[in-house]
Amino acid sequence: MKVIKADALPKDFFSQRTVVVTESVRKILQDVKDQGDEAIRSCTKEFDKIDLLSFEVREEEKQTALSGLDDKTRQALKFAAKTIENFACFQMEQNKRFELRKNGIITGQKVIPLKRVGCYVPGGRYPLPSTALMTVIPAKVAGVKEIIVCSPNIKPITIAAAVMAGAERIFRIGGVQAIGAMAFGTQTVPQVDKIVGPGNTFVTQAKKEVFGLVGIDMLAGPSEVLIVADKSANPQFIAADMLAQAEHDPEAQAILLTDSEELARAVLREAKRQLADLPTKDITKQSIEHAIVILVQAIEEAVELVNRKAPEHLELQGKKAEALASQFQNFGSLFIGSYTAEVFGDYCSGPNHTLPTNRTSRFSGGLSVRDFVKIVTYQKMSKEGAGSLAQTAAVLASNEGLIAHQRSALMRTKK
Repeated sequence: MKVIKADALPKDFFSQRTVVVTESVRKILQDVKDQGDEAIRSCTKEFDKIDLLSFEVREEEKQTALSGLDDKTRQALKFAAKTIENFACFQMEQNKRFELRKNGIITGQKVIPLKRVGCYVPGGRYPLPSTALMTVIPAKVAGVKEIIVCSPNIKPITIAAAVMAGAERIFRIGGVQAIGAMAFGTQTVPQVDKIVGPGNTFVTQAKKEVFGLVGIDMLAGPSEVLIVADKSANPQFIAADMLAQAEHDPEAQAILLTDSEELARAVLREAKRQLADLPTKDITKQSIEHAIVILVQAIEEAVELVNRKAPEHLELQGKKAEALASQFQNFGSLFIGSYTAEVFGDYCSGPNHTLPTNRTSRFSGGLSVRDFVKIVTYQKMSKEGAGSLAQTAAVLASNEGLIAHQRSALMRTKK
């Protein structure tokens, strides 16, 4: 972990990584498109070292996974599922149908759920039942007709979480081949309308490549946390939160921005102490070694730096957290106050943990029920209503040189 003054930040600190689709990813996708299930088996054997006898998780396996949960885990999953569902339900209430009527003209908005979506749940380093909850539940609340889950080397707890969340079908496939299967459809895996969920760089490349054939939620990169803390903040909390972020992946990014050198030194000591007995330190150490502490003259300088960086997770700790909160605009999710640990957002506070990374929070937010519906409009007009619009449309069409448009509008005034 290195300490840098704000005026000495490297030029690439605010740069955005470009997702480049490699030829190997394109080849796998083409193979899945051409060969279907056969390509999925071949890729899974080559990359995951697994001989897949069957792709889909059977009903008896689902029941075994559910019954195999210990009471503590079952209750934790139920609690998390309920808070995620409650939040999604309130979000759904904001997506409303409406209709306007005036002078023989009816215009309106409909909210239509997608027919079928695919939720990708990573399963490489760790099983991620939380991601099954976070991706499936909003889709269910939105009214999606069929929800499928794809996850590599899927563990019983992830199967149980997907079932509890409401997934209709679960497939034990991952990687580029899973994205291809959901995008194109195979003999076993149905084609979906949209693919959501995080993944590694190959999954992200695959999502970028199939976008347009199907919808996607976002191009998520390695996870990020940026903590803004004044001198009154708790260094133990900050170190714990930075290590929690670093634990995700060797490329995860943990940043502390503070106006206190004393706090910075205390966080460095705490991070070293807490890392010593961490069971996941082999991965965490790789990430925390390139973590950054940014020193500013005054904590208020954080606002401009954070809004330029646009982090996935933004934590505000210390006495000034509440006062500063309203000034930040670019973040995936905001955590205000020293007791609002980002880890609660990962699991059970309610808002979704699938969030924009790589500075994309400048223009997008996290996964929500809105990702699983289409907001469409409709119009209906009487002859009188058409007549009230015809001249305006005709004049604008004429100015654009679109004479067929002009005639179409004026024709409604003659019959």
